Amino acid sequence: MQETDYIIVGFGLSGLAVTRQLQSHNKKVVVIDKPSQNASKVAGGMYNPVILKRFTLAWNANEQLPYALQFYKSIEDELKIKIINPLPVYRRFSSIEEQNNWFEASDKPLLNEYLNSDLKTTLNKNVNGNYGFGEVKQTGTINTEKLINAFKSKLSSNTNFIEENFNYDLLQVNKDSIIYNNLIARGIIFCEGIGVKNNPYFNTLDIRGNKGEYLIIKAPQLNLEAAVKSGIFIIPLGDNTYKVGASYDRLDTTTNPTETKKIELKKQLDAILTTEYQIIDQVAGIRPTTKDRRPYIGSLKEHENVYLCNGLGSRGVITSPTISKHLVDHILKDLPIPSDISLERHY
Repeated sequence: MQETDYIIVGFGLSGLAVTRQLQSHNKKVVVIDKPSQNASKVAGGMYNPVILKRFTLAWNANEQLPYALQFYKSIEDELKIKIINPLPVYRRFSSIEEQNNWFEASDKPLLNEYLNSDLKTTLNKNVNGNYGFGEVKQTGTINTEKLINAFKSKLSSNTNFIEENFNYDLLQVNKDSIIYNNLIARGIIFCEGIGVKNNPYFNTLDIRGNKGEYLIIKAPQLNLEAAVKSGIFIIPLGDNTYKVGASYDRLDTTTNPTETKKIELKKQLDAILTTEYQIIDQVAGIRPTTKDRRPYIGSLKEHENVYLCNGLGSRGVITSPTISKHLVDHILKDLPIPSDISLERHY
């Protein structure tokens, strides 16, 4: 038997964050993952503290964003990689009313440090903007694919990563131990994203799939050096390529890109850009969300060494470091989990 402290099932943003938190407390971890449902790698990767549809502060963003950037910087330093990319975000206005709502929001406490009240009348000659643009400050992207692959390589080099589908029939849950195949651990933490639907321990939770699709375009004449939000995001990737999206679909449970969403995203993009572009790829993933848009973390009542970290939705880049810290502090220090994200609210 191989002994470890904790088994982590799933290695998207939540699984990675939980692994990192446990390792920071010198705990041994083995990760089991087969990334068939991994939405994190195809995510937009934006860190943006403001909900740009209503000009409101995202949930706890003023606390979560600084901690998230510190968290990712520590990984950059350890793994000698570059994953944090500061990038301005501009909200494209579609009416005078939106401009006025922006001015009103930029005067509010907390929001005023993120919303620039000085509007831009033009941003780029190839981007339509009759009503101007508002800048969101303290924004950027995390290269989630590079992050996950680099961290996975580190785990694999230490034989701490098992790439396979998790077989629930092989799991033995005892009062003081977890046994899976040739592994014995103190506890197991499920971070499976939408794959939780197949988990017999947690499949009654109200975790819903929200499918998102992105287009990858090549636009040699666009020369856009900021992200633009106007219903969809246009995010520069470098080398004249851009990620465009995302769509939202709560009914489609497949992970394949669709022609319907391709047409929908292209129509939205054509209303914004005035330059030619070529669609070079299309990607899709399913985000795990909850009814109240808050994650679920905690343990089973009947098995206190079986844990869950799930339901991070579309803002996992910002929320996963803080959420994982709450869970690991609960596991190792017996600190209470905030009630709005506790698994207990399900029971």
